[in-house]
Amino acid sequence: MLIINVKDDESIDRALKRYKRKHQKTQLRQELNRRKNFVKPSVKRRHEVLKAVYLNKKYNTQG
Repeated sequence: MLIINVKDDESIDRALKRYKRKHQKTQLRQELNRRKNFVKPSVKRRHEVLKAVYLNKKYNTQG
C-alpha cells in the first residue's frame, strides 16, 4: 500500500502528483496484471521469439 504524507502547506494537487509518480515508480499496476494473468514460461518464451523474428524482418528488409 502506498502512503503519501500531505504536508500542511501542500496543495492536494501536488500531493496527488506525488502519489501518481510513486505509483508509477513502484510498477504496482504491472505487478497486479502479471499476477492476475499468469503466462506459462513456454508461452512467454514463444512470444519473445516471435517478437524477435518480427523485429528482425522489420529492420533487416531493404526498402
